[in-house]
Amino acid sequence: MSFHSMWAELLPVGRSSASGGYRRFAWTGADAECRAWFEDQARARQLAYETDRNGNQWAWLGDPAAGNAVVTGSHLDSVPDGGAFDGPLGVVSAFAALDELRRAGARFTRPLAIVNFGDEEGARFGLACVGSRLTAGALTVEDAHRLTDGDGTTLPKAMEAAGYDPDAIGPDPERLARIGAFVELHVEQGRALDLTGDAVGVASAIWPHGRWRFDFRGEANHAGTTRLADRRDPMLSYAETVLAARREAEVAGAVATFGKVAVEPNGVNAIPSLVRGWLDSRAADQHRLDTVVTGIEKAAREYAAAHGVGLDVVRESFTPVVEFDHALRDELARVLGKDTELTVPVLGTGAGHDAGILSARVPTAMLFVRNPTGVSHSPAESAAEDDCVAGVRALADVLEGLACT
Repeated sequence: MSFHSMWAELLPVGRSSASGGYRRFAWTGADAECRAWFEDQARARQLAYETDRNGNQWAWLGDPAAGNAVVTGSHLDSVPDGGAFDGPLGVVSAFAALDELRRAGARFTRPLAIVNFGDEEGARFGLACVGSRLTAGALTVEDAHRLTDGDGTTLPKAMEAAGYDPDAIGPDPERLARIGAFVELHVEQGRALDLTGDAVGVASAIWPHGRWRFDFRGEANHAGTTRLADRRDPMLSYAETVLAARREAEVAGAVATFGKVAVEPNGVNAIPSLVRGWLDSRAADQHRLDTVVTGIEKAAREYAAAHGVGLDVVRESFTPVVEFDHALRDELARVLGKDTELTVPVLGTGAGHDAGILSARVPTAMLFVRNPTGVSHSPAESAAEDDCVAGVRALADVLEGLACT
């Protein structure tokens, strides 16, 4: 099956007719359709298919127990109303690259696996990369069991409803021991390649990043009868903090975003009692990130005090800087540049990935495919057909260099 036919087959799954974006959330019907698609692709190629204890899907060529396997893939879930390419491009390209190598008669000297990591985006339970975190031991079983979605459904209940055993989740060192190298192809979430004019690039590092919850607690009251001077309105403190985040990020050369907010009681004619906002912040190094988040929290506390509002700040997740394996990264650049005099671009990214989680346990690298607008996590996310094909060829070359004679 060609890249184009696979892409067309997967494209409608979980797509919203209203927004044009994708709602492929973990352990939902759309997620189940994506998983069924992955299993079908594996079995159609006579690959050994399995689902691990954490719900990640694997398709194996060769003996998994042999060790030193080359693994590629990504994820199939999405953010709310996300784009088509973030995640799926890496999975579809992995199957297409394998097909290309087989057609060329490649002889594999190492086992090869294609993986679909579960719940990478964290759209439902608020924590990114759950499947890979559990596998790598970066998320405890106890913390995983406490994850809850917006409707109050826990992760174990959601997994159970989808037909999986939540009591089995946890670290999987035996599976990690099988992996000699992991290479993830992903659409670039920025415009660096568009600016250099390259279709494909190699990742150098993932910026340190985290999510913080700001709870502004005030006093609910009547919007029409309460004097401005008598109000303890947490919305004012929240709004001022959003602006402060922008200022702090600009000064530090970082990024900071309040992209999610919950309001109680959430009435048009009621002053809120609680405004809960989630901050996502990322920077090129730890010092800059600490400076930005500290500055935002300091400003938030000053605004809250000025308005008679309480404030709690909770760090919900954090990932330190990830330097991809230098030897593997250099090997990718060598393979991609062997037939040309052009230098393969090597670039950092502010986006988190399963590759970043696994990098603490196995040699890991990433390939990026050009995104002409730089837009991601949006229905406007895009990649040209020629660039997608170039990405498949690049991945096939890398896999051949790592896993074949």
